[in-house]
Amino acid sequence: MLSGIIGVTASMALSVEKIEKLAKPDTDLSCDFSVLVQCSANLDSAQGAAFGVPNPFLGLVGFALVLCIGVALWAVPHFARWFWVLFNFGVAGAFAFVVWLIGQSIYVLGTLCPWCLVVWLTTLPLFFFVTARNLREGVFGRRARRVGALLWPWMTLVTVAAYLVVAVLAQLRLNVLASII
Repeated sequence: MLSGIIGVTASMALSVEKIEKLAKPDTDLSCDFSVLVQCSANLDSAQGAAFGVPNPFLGLVGFALVLCIGVALWAVPHFARWFWVLFNFGVAGAFAFVVWLIGQSIYVLGTLCPWCLVVWLTTLPLFFFVTARNLREGVFGRRARRVGALLWPWMTLVTVAAYLVVAVLAQLRLNVLASII
């Protein structure tokens, strides 16, 4: 549920910035801090609307679904296996899309969008934890339970490692620390 709340918040902020940019193309956005840390380059790029719709709008829908599922889990203690498979499939799609966006942002656009970073930092653990949970609960078969049980205690470390990989890639390509200091 926390991923849904954070994701909806970041997607809403990006959506507002995108609408403002559409209304006033020459305006400086509140998330434009420097040439390296900005939203404008990402929102104005082809990657910013990869499926023909601005990515923040996709985030609003996707994270709202995550939030709804989180709330529903309080009321319904057990969802059907097919539901978890579909949810994991959707989260895996979001993960793949975010990994692609990370690469595009760092290696093609050469910028780091602050709100995009929040979305990335939310989507990565969402995928890791949902997948490990589903493995542990046997959603992908009985044999997968053992794998899930082994992976589950490591999900926080896996998440931190993924964050470090993104940080190292950004540092190596963009030299982020030099621009801050």
